[in-house]
Amino acid sequence: MIKKLMIVFISVLLVSCSSPTKKERIDMKKIEIVAAGAKGGGADATVRAIQQVLTEKKIVKVPVSVSNKIGGQGEEGWKYIKQRKEGNIVSGNSSLLITNNLLGQSQLTYKDFTPLAILTSEWEVIVVPANSPIYNLKQLIRTLNQSESSMKVGISPRLGNDDHLSFMQLNKKAGVDSSKLEFFVYNSSHKVIDALVHHQLDVAPMSLSEVKKQYEQGQVRILAVSSPSRLEELKEIPTWKEAGIDVTFSHWRGLMGPPNMTKEQVAYWNKTVYEMVHTKEWEQLLKDNDLTSFYKNSSGAKVFLEQQSKLYSDLMGGTNDE
Repeated sequence: MIKKLMIVFISVLLVSCSSPTKKERIDMKKIEIVAAGAKGGGADATVRAIQQVLTEKKIVKVPVSVSNKIGGQGEEGWKYIKQRKEGNIVSGNSSLLITNNLLGQSQLTYKDFTPLAILTSEWEVIVVPANSPIYNLKQLIRTLNQSESSMKVGISPRLGNDDHLSFMQLNKKAGVDSSKLEFFVYNSSHKVIDALVHHQLDVAPMSLSEVKKQYEQGQVRILAVSSPSRLEELKEIPTWKEAGIDVTFSHWRGLMGPPNMTKEQVAYWNKTVYEMVHTKEWEQLLKDNDLTSFYKNSSGAKVFLEQQSKLYSDLMGGTNDE
């Protein structure tokens, strides 16, 4: 009798251990992806691309919705995600998650969330007016070193973003004292480009997609791109490395979930995102938006975020005490 009771007890124990708890289950009746920004912006475009591919390719079998949370340079969207407990509600992210904290504009850090993936990269370019006397990056660096305060540098939409930090990293590696540069902040890249065209600015760092059209129209000159090798669609533009400055810099976007996601939930998103980024539809969306695939799964994303946090902290002259 005792032996039979022991067998029953062990059987019940094994069943309870192997069955997922309520916390481990994923409510897959629907998926919500948060765009931490307004419709039409970069954050919105990324998550809507995810929604489109997941739905059209039937990678998931449930409705996929996008919700826009506007405010605080992504802050409102990320606060919303931090309060969730469900594994089916996730959010896009970008370097703003790190820089907002370093600038003292947010208490949130990448450690407050579960990294799920890094998805895309967009490269930075250095732009001057079309008829500028500066023709290449080496010449620009020499000019900056000779008379830093005389050159006017345009940034949008604020100091501390990727455009600004990429330029600081470039200068740091080239031996230019960025503290002596004169920065002018505009609320949009369109206004920066207009200021370049009208010679109100001498130089501006910005994302390639923001200025590619004006470059092709001959309104501005691109000196160099921050990619590790020349881009297929702009083979005539040299890299920063080719100018002797061993720096690459990417404006990246990724995906993250609420804190304390279970292993099962993370595994689900690893599988889902892996299938998505290996579709022709995803590749075409990246091409249409001048983006480069920069895929890293959840474990790769965690390491990458740690590295980026240290890089941005060093560039901004702070210490990363998180």
